[in-house]
Amino acid sequence: MNEQVDGASETRVLVVEDDRGIADSLVRGLRQAGYTVEGVRTGRAALAASSADVVLLDLGLPDIDGVEVCRRLRARSDAAIIAVTARGEEADRVVALDEGADDYLVKPFGLAELMARIRAVLRRRRPSGPELLRHGPLTVDLRTRQVSVAGRPVALTPKEFGILECLAADPGRTVSRQEILERAWDAHWYGPTKVLDVHIAALRRKLGTAGLIETVYGHGFRLGTVAGPQEQT
Repeated sequence: MNEQVDGASETRVLVVEDDRGIADSLVRGLRQAGYTVEGVRTGRAALAASSADVVLLDLGLPDIDGVEVCRRLRARSDAAIIAVTARGEEADRVVALDEGADDYLVKPFGLAELMARIRAVLRRRRPSGPELLRHGPLTVDLRTRQVSVAGRPVALTPKEFGILECLAADPGRTVSRQEILERAWDAHWYGPTKVLDVHIAALRRKLGTAGLIETVYGHGFRLGTVAGPQEQT
């Protein structure tokens, strides 16, 4: 059973996908999460659809190339556009991003990752909206970019804050190393991943709470369940 996402009911998602099976699965999953969803299967229908906050845009449409649809949507709308496609080559990613896409997902992908990407692009599009993320003793204020543990302020670097924001957005979910790098460093990070270990170690020291950031070996990191901050000696 899918859990509803806070604020999802206020978010309109347009799914542009010509594969009926994929489209139906996406629409069903997003609606179960609480989003208001409209599904269309052609570029013309996408351009004629009502306004949306997020557009999930397949680039391989039967009538108009998805990149052209992306270009036209961006020219008239500030909706967040996530290109969803089987095209995995770097050149395709670059073209889609240059034409206005905010993010890029290559099929196949999981619904949990898709919803995390939706939350991420919406935060970038709505940076001024007040939002507090709480997990046990941890509080992350996305508007002021302030962090506290059991009421104790914690000063973080921009990269450390980006990592923590990524983890706190969906506590308990294991976030892959690559996803953290893409969201905290760059939307499409291709560099070494060891830099993440250095920042994770520094973040753990500053938070001072054992078990708050857990390593899931072979997968990534997640926020663990803790009762309160560890006493410092």
